[in-house]
Amino acid sequence: ICLLDARGGPRFRGEVEPLDRVAGHVPGARNRPFTDNLDANGRFKPPAQLAAEFTALIEPHVSSAVVHMCGSGVTACHNLLAMEVAGLHGSRLFAPSWSGWISDPGRAIAVGAEP
Repeated sequence: ICLLDARGGPRFRGEVEPLDRVAGHVPGARNRPFTDNLDANGRFKPPAQLAAEFTALIEPHVSSAVVHMCGSGVTACHNLLAMEVAGLHGSRLFAPSWSGWISDPGRAIAVGAEP
């Protein structure tokens, strides 16, 4: 799978964590802040532009291999919808997201920039 984290860069990198008890991201995850889906007017970018941006980010994976997450599962839906708007169908949501991931202290945590 290709795991896309919709949180902002500082939260993804573990520099700040205003909500959860642990900062960082799931090892191997890639960062796509949901705000990157919007143009200067706060609307979705054109489908072709979204498709190009997501395709570059998820390569070599196909859209059906993408799983979205964020802090609690809410803003990850924004990325999932943006991929659908872009014609990249079949991605999925990891609803527990970061809050669920860190609920098990045995799970690995990464900090810093994405791989």
